[in-house]
Amino acid sequence: MHELYLKPGEHRRLFKGHLWSFSNELQSLPRDIAAGETVQLFTYDKKLVGTGFYNPQSLIAVRLLSRKRELPNEIFFRRKIEEANTLRKKIYPLHETNAYRLVHGESDGLPGLIIDRFDNACVIQSFSAGMDLHLPLICDVLTSIFQPSSIIIRNESVLRELEGIPLYKKIVLGSETDAQPIIYDTGIRYKTHLFEGHKTGFFLDQRENRRMIRKLAANADTLDVFSSDGGFGLNALHGGASALTMVDVSVDALARAEENARLNNFGNCCALQGDAFDVMKNLIKEGKSYDLVILDPPSFTKSRKNLPTALQAYKKLNKLGLQLVKDGGFLATASCSRHASESDFLHAIQQASQPLGKHLRMICKNSQPADHPVLLSMPETSYLKFACFYVTNT
Repeated sequence: MHELYLKPGEHRRLFKGHLWSFSNELQSLPRDIAAGETVQLFTYDKKLVGTGFYNPQSLIAVRLLSRKRELPNEIFFRRKIEEANTLRKKIYPLHETNAYRLVHGESDGLPGLIIDRFDNACVIQSFSAGMDLHLPLICDVLTSIFQPSSIIIRNESVLRELEGIPLYKKIVLGSETDAQPIIYDTGIRYKTHLFEGHKTGFFLDQRENRRMIRKLAANADTLDVFSSDGGFGLNALHGGASALTMVDVSVDALARAEENARLNNFGNCCALQGDAFDVMKNLIKEGKSYDLVILDPPSFTKSRKNLPTALQAYKKLNKLGLQLVKDGGFLATASCSRHASESDFLHAIQQASQPLGKHLRMICKNSQPADHPVLLSMPETSYLKFACFYVTNT
């Protein structure tokens, strides 16, 4: 393995448990080492920091895999994936769900790698050149451990462009039919479309927050904005919602949501296709109001430089949502923008409420579920914010 050296003092954050070394922290950025190669990283005075993947084209120059001189071989990946799976089996027993995040990147010691399991199918996302080079080996390890019916690679995130690696998706094992398993989560079934659905095919990170929705949904006329495959809305119906309106810009996502409603024998739901902001404005003009409004938007920013614009978008979105909540109703709202802190997010909601004369009482505050663990030494692994408010007129 090639050896790389840090500048004086740049080891401190890494010795506290962080797994990224940035390009400006290295003494040099060798161009004769290919993107994705495994390297050994040392301090300025030649103490071993660890082994990791190197990419001279990325701001994150080294992603640490181990604190030892250890190659990312079959033994390494098997150990890491089996360890991650042991944790998930304790957290989510099979009688509760057959879908979970198996590997959550840095939090599971596999920087830049996401693996989600949906029944007997595995979906992989890679965010680093090093993991890309090892995807065939990772697929072999998954096959050996789980004997999956399907393995799908969904490498479509624009974050890959920061690593200088291409965007693509493909089915490694099985067919498109195999990539449509039916999953279940605490009493609700979903037909997934792992090759065509958003991200890895289904959003698992809101699973705990969806359960909270059930408590608020009894006899509630419910509006689910950015509904995707219907996760929040179907949980509202499970909790006794009197009616459900789902909003999404994607025709395909709404079709999947309606299919999932039928799969669970849920009725009294309808779908509105269009830009969420435009649809909500039209509903306000029509004088509509709801007992429960759910807002689960995509990330409004992928970088810190665009954070002010993203916070304005959260303020605008929640202001529209609050105008649609009846006096004595509930607003459930979320942010998956990593660069927006919890305090930033809550402040945007407070700013949205003030000109409307709305009194907000927060009754629930949550984050990502246990199969998306947070590495304490890496705040970057925490991204999801979720809150529920009891809304009254002042």
